[in-house]
Amino acid sequence: MIKLPEHTSTTIEALTPRQIVAELDKYVVGQKAAKRAVAIALRNRMRRQKLSPELAEEVAPKNILMIGPTGVGKTEIARRLAKLAQSPFIKVEASKFTEVGYVGRDVESMVRDLVELAVDMIREEQVEKVRGKARQAAEERLLDLLLPPTKPYAPDEDPARGGEGQRTRERIREQLRAGRLDERVVEIEVTGKGFPSLEIIAGTSVEEVEFNLKDMLPGIFQGRTKRRRVPVPEALEALAQEEEQKLVDMESVARMAVERVEQAGIIFVDEIDKVAGREGGHGPDVSREGVQRDILPIVEGTTVNTKHGMVRTDHILFIAAGAFHVSKPSDLIPELQGRFPIRVELEALGQAEFVRILTEPRNALVKQYIALIDTEGVSLTFTDDAIQLIAEFAALVNERTENIGARRLHTVMERLLDEISFEGSDLTEKAISIDAAYVRRMLADIVKNEDLSRYIL
Repeated sequence: MIKLPEHTSTTIEALTPRQIVAELDKYVVGQKAAKRAVAIALRNRMRRQKLSPELAEEVAPKNILMIGPTGVGKTEIARRLAKLAQSPFIKVEASKFTEVGYVGRDVESMVRDLVELAVDMIREEQVEKVRGKARQAAEERLLDLLLPPTKPYAPDEDPARGGEGQRTRERIREQLRAGRLDERVVEIEVTGKGFPSLEIIAGTSVEEVEFNLKDMLPGIFQGRTKRRRVPVPEALEALAQEEEQKLVDMESVARMAVERVEQAGIIFVDEIDKVAGREGGHGPDVSREGVQRDILPIVEGTTVNTKHGMVRTDHILFIAAGAFHVSKPSDLIPELQGRFPIRVELEALGQAEFVRILTEPRNALVKQYIALIDTEGVSLTFTDDAIQLIAEFAALVNERTENIGARRLHTVMERLLDEISFEGSDLTEKAISIDAAYVRRMLADIVKNEDLSRYIL
């Protein structure tokens, strides 16, 4: 059975569904039903790890369908869940895929992209483990460049008992670590890019093409080394990265990545409602049901060929989301409906939720803008009545124009702080308080004029 990353396994396994919801509450306001659903799904994944291999193989994840308007937190809940679990996570849009024979992406590319993301994740974890050893090896190589030894140097040799060469080397090492050699320039060999990168879209055999080219033209694709003169700190960084690559076994990284994707991967399929139409139309809508039928085997469980190996999708957790304004979940083909047994409806956000979004989460908008303006040496504060009015204006614009949920707060805040953001570096007043009067002066006319707010907010 797969194990979660060492640095998170104890905390994640200890989290109850109630605690998982509490963690999500730090970033997403409201939406209790959706949070409960994803918390149970994550906890069941932990429970499955403790089953016997035979039984665990039979326990399939309960995929989730989130129904709700845009800007209410669907994507954010899934993204924060994946971050909490340290799971490979990717967000795809169903409308970007298409039935074979039409222009668009191949549905299997979502799994390939997830594997690539997992490879990067595992590689970073492995690099973190060998970083100290790589740094030490890079330091020795840099010392060789700064002071070529008169005889082969043994790292475990005691400098106090060695000759003058070893003592000199240790003095140079001390100077290097103290930063006294940062101005010196050394010549190192770096690997240049040997061939321009190619991007192949909507292909089903991208990996095979890449491997065949590398086999046929190894000299071109391996890149050529060239000598460069760089400052000592830059040389140390480049040599450390080179040593890290040597110490990381990419074959084991690929194996671990495939296993992590199969057992802990999460794919978030957004805009599923855009392909919910049934067959029978012509033109752009003709491939909608075809897209659903292409997505179906991926969700049901199939094997996808990637350049890192075959990947089974049986235990990947799929979370689909859509506004379903025009269509409804029952417009999806029955087979696909059956693969998303858990359905949660997310509530539209109003003024009360906007007030909480502006102030409560760890990444709250008000906190972000205060921190941004503080970099200019300007202390920004918001009064309670100002925050209430901002939320009221955002809710009002959502009612009169298109309801884009919490995303409206971004446009309102940008408009509100336009003058301060532009003149921040030149302001003589270093303490600014945003009160209700300031909010009215900046926003009231725009909000009242429906045509103006439609284009500006």
